[in-house]
Amino acid sequence: MAATQTAVRPRDTQSKNTMSPGWSRVLIWVAIIFITFWVLYPFVWAVITSFKTQREALDPTFVPFLQFNPSIENWSAELGLGGRETSLAIGNSIAIAVGSTLLATILGTLTGYALARFRYGIGNVNVVSWVLSQRFLPPVATMIPFFLLIQRLQAIDTVGGMILVNTTFTLPFAILIMRDFFADFPEEIEEAALVDGASPVQILLRVALPLAGPAITAAAIICFAFAWNEYLFASVMAPNKAKPYTFLVASTSTVRGVHFGYLATRMLIAITLPVVLSLFVQRYIVRGLTLGAVKG
Repeated sequence: MAATQTAVRPRDTQSKNTMSPGWSRVLIWVAIIFITFWVLYPFVWAVITSFKTQREALDPTFVPFLQFNPSIENWSAELGLGGRETSLAIGNSIAIAVGSTLLATILGTLTGYALARFRYGIGNVNVVSWVLSQRFLPPVATMIPFFLLIQRLQAIDTVGGMILVNTTFTLPFAILIMRDFFADFPEEIEEAALVDGASPVQILLRVALPLAGPAITAAAIICFAFAWNEYLFASVMAPNKAKPYTFLVASTSTVRGVHFGYLATRMLIAITLPVVLSLFVQRYIVRGLTLGAVKG
């Protein structure tokens, strides 16, 4: 009996092991399908709703040409002759995002290099903690101080004022990414250049920066995305002349309700530039964010 039981147990264990991977694979595919549907549904809804009229947008129809007739009315209103407000807002968003990205990337690169190569009396860890605290604070908590500061500079409702505000909030990302890159950058390369007679400035400009291209690109794209998507401070400090496109997306709510057709169209326009830009530099983003992750 004991021999029989010992002969049966391995067989039972083998059958359980053969069934377990199959169920695990099914559960994994169910989770993947659910997450994919959850992530893509807002974009699919926006594409379909952007070709509906206001009345059709309120109906639970989903299949074009079968449940409703597609219309380009919303796209014509946004991009046609009546889209002057749209072009102005997009221009403001591009100017604000590009300006703050350039400032944050330049300052973040220099600060990251300094934190990786030099030691300060107050402690580099304390400096990094202070930089991170700028992102730990709720943005609304700094609304009034920033408003008073920009007002004192006479930069309310100006593109320059919004560039300064967005630079403040995107700078920590650039500093942390560049500091981690330069911390893992081999110092032997810089020492070799120093032996050849290069000055510290020449080492930074001719040795470190050319090799830091992927990290700089990753930092710039992240800063651009955050500056492009910023809405809270723009709604208070730039509601008229310098309003970005995110403010225009939020203004689809009227006294008659939300115009879902315009909302979907503006949503698609708002995400087009960051998505296209990220696709072109995707390999640089991945490489820049993973530099130093594995040491061997």
